Amino acid sequence: MASFFDEIARNRLKSVLMLLIFGAFFFIVITFASFYFGLSLGMGMVISGAVLILYGVFVYTSGDKVVLKVSGAKPADKAQYPTLYSAVEGLSAAQQIPMPKVYIINDQNPNAFATGRNKKHASIAVTTGLLAIMNRQELEGVIAHETSHIGNNDIQFMMVAVIFAGAIGIAAGIIRMSFFFGGGGRGGRGESAGIFLLIGLLVGLLAPFFALLIRLAISRKREYMADANGARLTRAPKSLASALTKIKNYKPDPTAGPVRNPNEVTASLYFSNPFKKASAMNIFSTHPPIDERIRRLESMY
Repeated sequence: MASFFDEIARNRLKSVLMLLIFGAFFFIVITFASFYFGLSLGMGMVISGAVLILYGVFVYTSGDKVVLKVSGAKPADKAQYPTLYSAVEGLSAAQQIPMPKVYIINDQNPNAFATGRNKKHASIAVTTGLLAIMNRQELEGVIAHETSHIGNNDIQFMMVAVIFAGAIGIAAGIIRMSFFFGGGGRGGRGESAGIFLLIGLLVGLLAPFFALLIRLAISRKREYMADANGARLTRAPKSLASALTKIKNYKPDPTAGPVRNPNEVTASLYFSNPFKKASAMNIFSTHPPIDERIRRLESMY
């Protein structure tokens, strides 16, 4: 059995290490791209830094608004959802963060997510399906998980991962375009052109793939950490485990109309994997296996 604090510390360390690996991987890709296009490393880092900054400014200033809009989230009426408001208010105080804005998503799928620029500008959205099947203790467990994401700076942490992944994808895309349409960059003029072109193609094709794997791995570690911290806040890990069990066993009502599923970009924000047909291989999932999350919560003290 593990304590809340052991689980939090272990997953925080792992996610930080993976973010450092992400940064190193980014540096390697940019170093190769700089040489590939005949640039100095300094110039390559300046250009890539500009891409990071521009992409980061957009994600920071508009990312949460875009997420709420595409998810169909609407501001929740406090009079209509007093239990939800009470849970968010109490658990945000326990987490020592300003109370987030509260949103409702008219969706039969039981789920929730947190988003925002920082702790002072954060939001929590829950689906009507979640409110329909959770008792108060289970709802508090879910809200504790989401307020933990805000308190742990997971939103900003994942924002950095998304920005790195996006910048690596852009660099790899430029290399691929150069390979197919531009003669292969500097490598096309050397005597070892064939090997260099092959390496360039592999970097262009594989760099975004490995960037995605690292981003997903970081997301899974932050989910484990939010589970542990949510259990610490409520001192009721079994309530959070019960909420996950209900979501695992949930069967949508076929007569209730179409379910508004999130997309691949927003999926990692949700409390549980919003795609029922998740990949059988855990490395391609935004979330840890739900059975493993339940097992860890039930073993906590």
